Amino acid sequence: MTALHVACGLLAAVPLAVYAVEKLAPGWAAATGLALERRRAGLVRDCVAIPGADMPYLEGGQGETIVLLHSFAGDKDNFIRTAVYLTRHYHVVIPDLPGFGEASRDPGAEYSIGQQAANLQAFLYKLGLDRVHLGGNAMGGFVAAEYAARYPAQVASLWLLSASGTAAATQSDVVRTYAATGAVPWLMASADAFDSMLRACTTRMPWIPASIRRRLGQRGAADFALHTRVLRELQDSPFLEARFYRIAAPALIVWGSDDRVHPAAGADALKAILPGSRVIMMAGVGHLPVVEAPRRCADDYLAFLAALPRAART
Repeated sequence: MTALHVACGLLAAVPLAVYAVEKLAPGWAAATGLALERRRAGLVRDCVAIPGADMPYLEGGQGETIVLLHSFAGDKDNFIRTAVYLTRHYHVVIPDLPGFGEASRDPGAEYSIGQQAANLQAFLYKLGLDRVHLGGNAMGGFVAAEYAARYPAQVASLWLLSASGTAAATQSDVVRTYAATGAVPWLMASADAFDSMLRACTTRMPWIPASIRRRLGQRGAADFALHTRVLRELQDSPFLEARFYRIAAPALIVWGSDDRVHPAAGADALKAILPGSRVIMMAGVGHLPVVEAPRRCADDYLAFLAALPRAART
């Protein structure tokens, strides 16, 4: 048998070995897979306590600080496939907001956008971060914009990806169905609902190992009651344009052309209150750009940051 035959045999065995591990030890496979992706992105996990909650976070890289906020029902790991390109140039911090990911869950706590902005302020204070580039996807974008409006001196720039927070962003069949029935894909009543949620939020299903999909589905099912209440609080949070005539931070607004959750009109609504903003429409992308097109997102964002005047960054 030649060396080539041996090599081919070993390569053929790799998928079978991965499949076996996924089936026999899914918990270990999920934890190991996440650990490897975090390591590849140059991120390490830590945790801080703020009043009323513990907030785990990922951190890596050096330079100016970027803080990234996940979507509803998401977590800090949503950004790791984009962060792998960012940590080469910037100091990146990605927290779990209270109520999500590995963060604290207090059934009696408030989880409105205003409260999450206050949680973020406490988090940044604990880390000694005075001025940051702030980004967020969907709900995270709403929190980021709210934070920039409340604390403009602390935000060097905004990166808003399919962000909620405007009336225009609610004009979709998904949101109308929620208003009529209380049902939306990201309220997962069972672990098996994770794939349905991901299909509703993306145009092309990203590759996620079965063990991690199962783990996220189980967490979503465990959070069903809490997240049902949290979503009502978020829906009751007043729109940005109802309270803020102008948000001064320079901003990159990114939207998937095929977003079925928040229609593209939401980008124009944000641009109206962010006069120093630029809009990028991502063709063929849905509601989670950093999950569907991480390299494209990172490249556009790095170009935006590089073009900022020095005075705006410090």
